[in-house]
Amino acid sequence: EVIAVARSADLVMMVLDAAREQNNQHRDILSRELETMGIRLNKRKPDIYYKRKATGGIKFNATCSLTNLGDNPVDTVTRILGGYRIHNAEVLFREDYTVDDLIDVIEGNRKYVRCLYVYNKIDTLSIEEVDELARKPDSVVISIYMQLNLDYLLQRMWDYMGLIRIYTKRRAQPPDLTAPVVLSSERHGLTVEAAAGSISKELLSIFNFALVWGRSTKFNPQRVGLTHQLMDEDVVQIVAKTLVQQKHSKDYRAKVDSYNLAVAKERRRKRKVKEGWKS
Repeated sequence: EVIAVARSADLVMMVLDAAREQNNQHRDILSRELETMGIRLNKRKPDIYYKRKATGGIKFNATCSLTNLGDNPVDTVTRILGGYRIHNAEVLFREDYTVDDLIDVIEGNRKYVRCLYVYNKIDTLSIEEVDELARKPDSVVISIYMQLNLDYLLQRMWDYMGLIRIYTKRRAQPPDLTAPVVLSSERHGLTVEAAAGSISKELLSIFNFALVWGRSTKFNPQRVGLTHQLMDEDVVQIVAKTLVQQKHSKDYRAKVDSYNLAVAKERRRKRKVKEGWKS
């Protein structure tokens, strides 16, 4: 169950006992356990193009020099694919990756997730020991008992999950700064399309353009499309298509038919309820 939760999470946070970590080594033990189960902590998905084919043999190429695949990278890749009984495929390395990275791409079931190591009970350690723990990569030192460094922990969690706040605005009205739309780079992205989908799925079907105020624009307001990348605390006003524009869209007839079917279904339901009440 713990592994299943970690696979579906945006952030794995390991809370460790700072006073006992030097002897217990729980950080290394838990990291190895997750690594064994196919969860890659604080790693990016390898930029390796891999496509299995029916014929053509193994076609291998690279856009950079490879130092981790031995003297003959083509032979190494061919032997690895042969171990999986793959004899026809295209492989392209865009960076200098290792054999393990290639195996992860072939397996295709690896989960890449950010991990934050939180060391609690730093009030029981010396300044030198706290400084040593704080300098470790992806680590935060806190004390729940003394309420130390909790604000910094929240900020690191926010950054690791790739969250930003987007404020919405209606036409001729000030932006609503009380209820922001939170977007995640690890889930649906930070685009205008993700923001519109978070508000309502129907907005995507009638989307015309958006006006954006904030750091992601060159001038305020800037008219943008669905692929525009938003930044934290941007203000977005979504402009829907007019009725004439909707009628000229390709899926307008399908929407009308779907609406008519829903209305007819509701009428039949009410008729059956009325007939049952009379009987």
